[in-house]
Amino acid sequence: MFEIIFLGTSASAPSVHRGLSSQVVMVKDHRYLIDCGEGTQRQILKSGIGFKRLNRILLTHGHLDHILGLGGLMSTFMRWESIDSLEIWGGKWTLDRVQDLIFGVVLRGAKPPMPLHLFDIKPGVLFEDRDYTVSAFPVDHRGPGCFGFVFQEKSRRPFLVEKAEALGVPAGPERARLVRGEPVTLAGGRVIQPDEVLGEDIPGARLVHTGDVGALDGLAEVAQGAHALVMEATYLDDDAEMAAAFGHMTAGGAARFAREVGVGALLLTHVSRRYRERDVIHEARQIFPNSYVVRDFDRFLVAKGRPVQKLDADGGTSI
Repeated sequence: MFEIIFLGTSASAPSVHRGLSSQVVMVKDHRYLIDCGEGTQRQILKSGIGFKRLNRILLTHGHLDHILGLGGLMSTFMRWESIDSLEIWGGKWTLDRVQDLIFGVVLRGAKPPMPLHLFDIKPGVLFEDRDYTVSAFPVDHRGPGCFGFVFQEKSRRPFLVEKAEALGVPAGPERARLVRGEPVTLAGGRVIQPDEVLGEDIPGARLVHTGDVGALDGLAEVAQGAHALVMEATYLDDDAEMAAAFGHMTAGGAARFAREVGVGALLLTHVSRRYRERDVIHEARQIFPNSYVVRDFDRFLVAKGRPVQKLDADGGTSI
């Protein structure tokens, strides 16, 4: 399962109630910071998640409202916090701007406070764990090297206890080997194959984050059937021409796409302060009822076999 906490949900400039783009995806013991808009380090502190294990930053693109917080974050790491290393992943144009910011402005010839690695993103799998993968896919926004990200839990075949007992497979290491896909030989010499005690594949949880996106070409396959789709809603349909001119999406456009590809829930972010929140959510829910306009510090749990859940501040579920 994945948990996502939104640290900043405003488009272009902060508002009284919304910071600039940033969110953290948490899975097992790993944390992935997606974008780092101005003020992100303060949002991290206010959220209560802290800086530990926050050593992988995935940048959707290099516009300033998505990267300026890296300067303050690096400054804090230099003086207060300690992490073993820091990885920053982005397209080449994005990384060029990051280098200017960190090495030209913050460090100015000093050494980074920890090993700092910049990775040029290519489409495909970026990280793979025994239980999940993180992949990047290209998106059409303004400028080169813009990416979205897919967090995909690996599928699992359930162990059918009743069938195992009927076949005489004892509890213990034999069952563990069958779950791993290995045949076992019972005491009487009978060989049990995994297919005899494993059910059909159950797809794992799937969380898709598009980043800023102006066109949907090629994205249907990526987002098809996702449990949760995080997508921008910078404009409303009345301003669709302006949205297209600036390479952004409307709330209605995001909702129509979510309906088309059959996602479980649509989480709308990157909201312009020119609109009232209730107008954004009204436009989306008329088309795709399971839409949410997220706010700063909203948390959602994305797990297989159940609807996406919004978490209360104490970790309970509120929807």
